[in-house]
Amino acid sequence: MTTSRVPRLSPDGTRDDATNARLEQENEQLRHAVDSHARVDQAIGALVTIYQLAPAAGFDVLREVSQHTNTKLHTVAGTVIPWALGQPLPEPVGRELDAAVQRHSRRQDAPDEEVG
Repeated sequence: MTTSRVPRLSPDGTRDDATNARLEQENEQLRHAVDSHARVDQAIGALVTIYQLAPAAGFDVLREVSQHTNTKLHTVAGTVIPWALGQPLPEPVGRELDAAVQRHSRRQDAPDEEVG
């Protein structure tokens, strides 16, 4: 199903209620997406700083914790930020975070293999 991005106006030049409701819902979804993205970026920054990981590895750590705890990525990120400020992590997140960081730290410490 495709929807037009051009608002339909009623004959008097105003938007109808359905269009207004759709636009309000779309705006709310976009706000939520921007907030979630910012939260994930902040958590990646915390992991990069604390564990000296590359940014891509920081994202991979968050993704793995999310998958292993069956928790949405933005929710995991929302627990990492307060943890970086001194609050405790919930047990499954803390355990999986430690394991994921260890896996990615070993990958960064391993010497590059030569091809040839």
